Amino acid sequence: MLSSRLDKKGSGAALSQNGQVVLCVDDEVVGLQVRKLILERSGYKVLTAQDGPSGITLFNDNAIDAVVLDYSMPGMHGGEVAARMRAIKPEVPILLLSAYMGLPSEITNLVTIYMTKGEGAPALLQKLKELFTARQ
Repeated sequence: MLSSRLDKKGSGAALSQNGQVVLCVDDEVVGLQVRKLILERSGYKVLTAQDGPSGITLFNDNAIDAVVLDYSMPGMHGGEVAARMRAIKPEVPILLLSAYMGLPSEITNLVTIYMTKGEGAPALLQKLKELFTARQ
């Protein structure tokens, strides 16, 4: 399942992140919805996908400014998704989220930032901001 709808109303528009589009990919629906809400309230436009193939399709078909990607997903894990995304648009920063600590370097080297889910929403927003600041 994928949602290719850009939410234009976003209550975070006053905080404006310059309309930056973030693609969130996670098979856990609740986590995906919570992240989408947090990011929209912070002024980001958010696209969501519930699996790797759908995420890759959205990534390929839309102007994406950053990706928030879950590692542990059935069928295609986040490392595989990141590798395919890097082959399509290598310049787009990818933030990999995982419940696991100590992922292999061949996975973490594919992404811009790696963080554990336990770090929480404030850390996610800070690291996403750092991604955009580093690109300027």
